[in-house]
Amino acid sequence: MVTSVLKRVMVGSPLSNDRAAHSLLPKWLALPVFCSDPLSSVAYATEQILLVLVLGGVAALTMTPWVGLAVVGLLIIVVASYRKTVYAYPGGGGAYAVAKDNFGQKAALVAASALVVDYILTVAVSIASGVANLASAFPGLGPWVVEISLAMVVLLTVVNLRGVKESGLSFALPTYAFIASVLIMLGMALWKGITGDPVVAESAGYSVDAVDATAAAAVFLLLRAFASGCTALTGVEAVSNGVPFFRKPKSRNAAVTLTAMGALAVVMFGGITALAVTSGVKIAEDPATLGLPADTVQPTVIAQLGTAVFGAGSIGFFALQLFTTAVLVLAANTAYNSFPILGSVLGRDGFLPRQFGRRGDRLVFSNGVLILAGSAAVLLVAFDASVTRLVQLYILGVFLSFTISQGGMVRHWGRELRTATGSTRGRIQRSRALNMVGACVTALVLVIVVFTKFSHGAWLVIIAVPVFYLIMTAIQHHYQRTDRRLAAPPGGFTLPSRVHSVVLVSRLNAPAMQALAFARAARPSSLVGLHVQTDRSNVRDLEKAWEQREIPVPLVVVDSPFRDVTGPVVDYVKRMKADRPGDMVAVYIPEYVVRHWWEGLLHNQSAIRLKTRLLFVPGVVTTSVPMLLAGVQEPRQPDQWMPPREEASQSGTHGLA
Repeated sequence: MVTSVLKRVMVGSPLSNDRAAHSLLPKWLALPVFCSDPLSSVAYATEQILLVLVLGGVAALTMTPWVGLAVVGLLIIVVASYRKTVYAYPGGGGAYAVAKDNFGQKAALVAASALVVDYILTVAVSIASGVANLASAFPGLGPWVVEISLAMVVLLTVVNLRGVKESGLSFALPTYAFIASVLIMLGMALWKGITGDPVVAESAGYSVDAVDATAAAAVFLLLRAFASGCTALTGVEAVSNGVPFFRKPKSRNAAVTLTAMGALAVVMFGGITALAVTSGVKIAEDPATLGLPADTVQPTVIAQLGTAVFGAGSIGFFALQLFTTAVLVLAANTAYNSFPILGSVLGRDGFLPRQFGRRGDRLVFSNGVLILAGSAAVLLVAFDASVTRLVQLYILGVFLSFTISQGGMVRHWGRELRTATGSTRGRIQRSRALNMVGACVTALVLVIVVFTKFSHGAWLVIIAVPVFYLIMTAIQHHYQRTDRRLAAPPGGFTLPSRVHSVVLVSRLNAPAMQALAFARAARPSSLVGLHVQTDRSNVRDLEKAWEQREIPVPLVVVDSPFRDVTGPVVDYVKRMKADRPGDMVAVYIPEYVVRHWWEGLLHNQSAIRLKTRLLFVPGVVTTSVPMLLAGVQEPRQPDQWMPPREEASQSGTHGLA
């Protein structure tokens, strides 16, 4: 009862199936729901580029604009490619669905494995980055980043369990506030530059030594910086996964939302990168690289820009930091919406537990939400909520799924061309060319990511993807094997030769009498009452009461020298089954059910333990015979045998009666 009330307070009342249509999203609400991840990535993508390039000295830092421009170009290509996907797969065109339709189940599982890793890391990286920005504004929170991160995971989980539309309403304001604050910051910086008061970052005066490096080392550094900057593309696929959640016309609304997201991401990422270059922002993983003491806590890039534009301690600075923290934490919502959808598809296909395919009380796939939250929490604890450490594991899965999805789209358009005629052929050829460019570019980036990040933690993801693949394959094999074993025999069902029934009797009371009557009504071949003698049971009194009532059922007493009830019952049933291998044994368990939850605390759960053990005995069925105490009146005459007070402790809410 308490658990149910707490669940309703946190999650809300259940929604019926006919409410599903009311949970569909308009474009303005779908943007924060499905695009908060790529939009928020601009808060740390530039920082990841600078963290790598600073290792190459002054010369490498001058390449920041070109690396940023390459990321912008890639973002435009990927967004344009996925616009084609949302039209081609209006039922949800994630990499799994596209790969399954065009390459087969094995390729689809590879894509799904990559996406599972990506979604878990999205939650961990987004929350860790958001908390890092909060700690930049309030340095006193630094020692508590892990605890704060876990609290954010719990908050997001509860909000998402309430439903997609409710989570969208909760996340819309912070997302739009972040967009506005970044655009205002860029606008003010541009105005200051035009009026002759250019923005200068507090770290502009830090020294960066020149570094002598070979051409190969310089190229490697640039490629690694580009790979780090590609974190700006995480979450782009979420819109194609969530097409079914859009209002009609679904594909068109999804494409418009995707375009708006791409335009905003390009403007904000490009603007932040340009402002970081012109204001002289410097940041390094090791403060000594910038000539600072080793224990120096460096503000994030977005915090340095906010200080330079709005002023330290200003309302504009704190607003920017708070909205950045909020949107980075809420960026995990992209994964919270996409992972359960993917999990439901995999569950229906038999590659994940089938529970993943069932909607919860609020019409969301709650099992997927809970598994995602638990996995992300483990990562946050294991990596101390460090963005620098977590981000090294990031984006490999992203670009693997990008490549498979875009390659699948090329094959999809190829099939469409076989039956297309007239002007339709030209449209399809243009779509195929665009997706081919997207596949080639994302495949190239995937190679770069593996090459540059392997020794920095990407090897964990390279191992994790095939592990997930093997797990999902094993789950499918289990379901297939189980379905074959459970298939109905061709000749129909066969009646058992005989049925031998056993009624468990802890004491001779109303539930036991009811169970005996129910068992006799089934007319079994044989019927006995079974009592387990412990150091607390008075067998003589029970046998006397049995005789006085003239119960026409034999009473069997088995001894339990170790005072256990479950073991002797299971052993007796196994012996009975061994003596009659072709027959069935039915065990009737009398129970009484108390009315209030707190009354259950006064009793044990012996019946549950017993039924669990008997489940694994072949040829044995168990039947619970409950009696609700709320509907039972006390007898006027105490004419039934009752055990000593301590014997009553064997029964319970679902215990032996």
